[in-house]
Amino acid sequence: MENKKQILEGSQAIAAVIRNIKPAVVSAYPITPQTHIVERLAKLKADGDTDYEYVRAESEFAAASIVLGASATGVRTYSATSSQGLLLMTEVIFNIAGMRLPVVITCANRAISAPINIWNDHSDAMVVRDAGWIHLFADTNQEAVDLHILAYKIAEKLHLPVMVDVDGYILTHAYEPVIIPSPEIIKKFLPDYIPEDGHFLNTDNPVTLGAFVTPANYFEVRENLHNDLTASLTTIKKEYKNLISILGRKNKDNGLIEYYGPKKPETILVAMGSVIGTIREALKDEKKIGILKIKTYRPFPGEEINKILLTTKNIAVIEKAISLGQAGPLFSDIKTSLENNKLNIKDYIVGLGGRDVTQKMIKEIASDAKKIGGKKIKFIGKI
Repeated sequence: MENKKQILEGSQAIAAVIRNIKPAVVSAYPITPQTHIVERLAKLKADGDTDYEYVRAESEFAAASIVLGASATGVRTYSATSSQGLLLMTEVIFNIAGMRLPVVITCANRAISAPINIWNDHSDAMVVRDAGWIHLFADTNQEAVDLHILAYKIAEKLHLPVMVDVDGYILTHAYEPVIIPSPEIIKKFLPDYIPEDGHFLNTDNPVTLGAFVTPANYFEVRENLHNDLTASLTTIKKEYKNLISILGRKNKDNGLIEYYGPKKPETILVAMGSVIGTIREALKDEKKIGILKIKTYRPFPGEEINKILLTTKNIAVIEKAISLGQAGPLFSDIKTSLENNKLNIKDYIVGLGGRDVTQKMIKEIASDAKKIGGKKIKFIGKI
């Protein structure tokens, strides 16, 4: 069924494309709602349908450490996690970025404790948004499939790790029509991984990764990582265009953002992840409202976003996370990037802990966004 449309669970689709990408090492620890991905990858290995090394880890910290070590030897790797599992990986997540290793991880986005909650929001990804990784957010399961292929190309070309964020349950456990590109198609875009000299552990060309660095050099190391992340926006756009062409997709976005709506909208709603589908459906008959989808969250495409938002008067940021004591992270990022600070911009926190986000709520937000004054940060959907 490769290269043909089929109905698959999101986790199955992600596992299928990872198999066709052909990592050398897969390591993970099961955590809801990510488990189906790594269960499927384990079964593919057990059934002899793939030849990667599947390493069963005793924790998420161990799984991240295993793919770090494997990547440092110069091979393609993969892991997946969620929520508390990602938090347990945090130390290693920072190390992977600091060592400039091209690791790709799927995060099945889920709320974090306490209290314990296994449903979807974006709290987990926000914890590590500043770790030095590229973050790509999927709207549909087809987009999740495509973004994993893009992730490896970007990671291996730029020596930067990439996290593909996929909404837990809403996408991971949903059955949708998807096309899984064959290994042959993928290879046209993503060739076999051949690490560059000096970027992996090699006895013929010894290097040190993750060395002890004093104040005399640490500053420049972090500045270089920041600059390279920022510069990656150009490469993401270029490689996304190449990928879409090879896959035969008709996507009209640039890999960073996607805008739907009139050229001069009265209001623009901004969001990322699967909630975009609900927003599109709720506002499909609206003629004065635009929708801006953020696909690349880190590095933040501020200039691209600014160009779109300057065409309107009212902005509603809709997000499934809150920076406690401040505002929503996406709201803060957009406020920072806006050149016109006089725009009427409001932050709407929705869906925390898996609370349903309904079309009625979206319509209420679109109406409220036009009002001048009032609270800039609102929690929508409280019972």
